[in-house]
Amino acid sequence: MPEPENPAPPSAPPPLEPALRAIAMPADSNANGDIFGGWLLSQMDLAGSSVAIRRAQSRVATVAVTGMSFRRPVFIGDEVTCYAEVMKVGHTSITVRIESWVRRSRGGMGDAPIAVTDGIFTYVAIGEDGKPRPVPAEG
Repeated sequence: MPEPENPAPPSAPPPLEPALRAIAMPADSNANGDIFGGWLLSQMDLAGSSVAIRRAQSRVATVAVTGMSFRRPVFIGDEVTCYAEVMKVGHTSITVRIESWVRRSRGGMGDAPIAVTDGIFTYVAIGEDGKPRPVPAEG
């Protein structure tokens, strides 16, 4: 299946923390074998929340997804890796940049990683009472 022409993403994974790795499965695809964007978005949210939870030292809730770009399709069998880094910490919020890269499982693509998606996710630290709480200072 040929890939569409999009602006060229970077050619190597970013120097970010690998926060999640998953294999795209048939149940996550449409009839053409393309993985649903919602599945990929949920993987990115899991990756970003794991980074935000560590930084917040508590549970977090996703409050915004901005600047989402789907650059290339993800196919059944692709190994998807989501890289994440904290961009900004506010009083109760944590903004995380997430990039998704794949290694194709199909012939001819080799092991070269391919950038497929990126986005900015914002999380709010949540206290035991279920309400926003301050993010602790880094220690």
